[in-house]
Amino acid sequence: MAVGKEIRGKIKSVENTKKITKAMEMVAASKMRKAQERMRAARPYADKVRNITAHLGEANPEYKSPYMRDVLKAGGGTKAVGFIVVTTDKGLCGGLNTNVLRAVTTKMKEVQAAGGTIQVVAIGNKGFGFMNRIGANVISHAVQLGDAPQLDKLIGPVKVMLDAFVAGKLDAVHLCYTKFVNTMKQEPMVEPLLPLSAARLEQTAAEKSQYGWDYLYEPDAPTVIDELLTRYIEALVYQAVAENMASEQSARMVAMKAATDNAGNLINELKLIYNKTRQAAITKELSEIVGGAAAV
Repeated sequence: MAVGKEIRGKIKSVENTKKITKAMEMVAASKMRKAQERMRAARPYADKVRNITAHLGEANPEYKSPYMRDVLKAGGGTKAVGFIVVTTDKGLCGGLNTNVLRAVTTKMKEVQAAGGTIQVVAIGNKGFGFMNRIGANVISHAVQLGDAPQLDKLIGPVKVMLDAFVAGKLDAVHLCYTKFVNTMKQEPMVEPLLPLSAARLEQTAAEKSQYGWDYLYEPDAPTVIDELLTRYIEALVYQAVAENMASEQSARMVAMKAATDNAGNLINELKLIYNKTRQAAITKELSEIVGGAAAV
């Protein structure tokens, strides 16, 4: 029964794996709800900053922030592009990271084919490791954000990219992350972050037309507008990280459920093989006994 012993060992091993995947599925389900609440809680802040900035922009139409400069008109083309790539710190979440990194790689190839250069800010271990493996120019990174990301850990890496854009070293910046749609669906996104489009700040035009806005500035209007736009961009990046974490927990829950189901199917198959092997061994022994008795 050496074969039967090996099969029993495999069954025991798969059962232990099934316990682990089941526990990870339940933990991911719990974390997913908290991540979704955190994602929804981050939206009002970004909306309020956008509204205030839109009001200030309407009150000061003569000033145009460097974050909103028209690169194509001023420089004749996009030559240097920055990518803020948001991925997870841990694996076991299906094809979540693979999908977004594939989309980022496709966009990078388009930029390089047009003769442009690439700079990357990696948020998350998986993206950081991937960018290093393909030889991308990683100028900053943030890893080990935990289950509850803090904005102060993101400000530093994001500021490096913002300063490069303001200084004219970058013509555009793209934000790459996985958008949370629902528990079963997450979409990889590669969105233009800088220069800020006027459409984003004109979404509240109907609201602005209903009121007369008057502000007192300290020290002056351009400084206040630039600071508010900086806060707005940081809020967009934080929102992307929150969306990515909600997507991560959802994808992990689905992946671990599939792994648990597959482990259960494999256990059933191994038990069937074990029972067949055991029955064959018993039948063989009975046949030998009957054959021996007949010979006597």
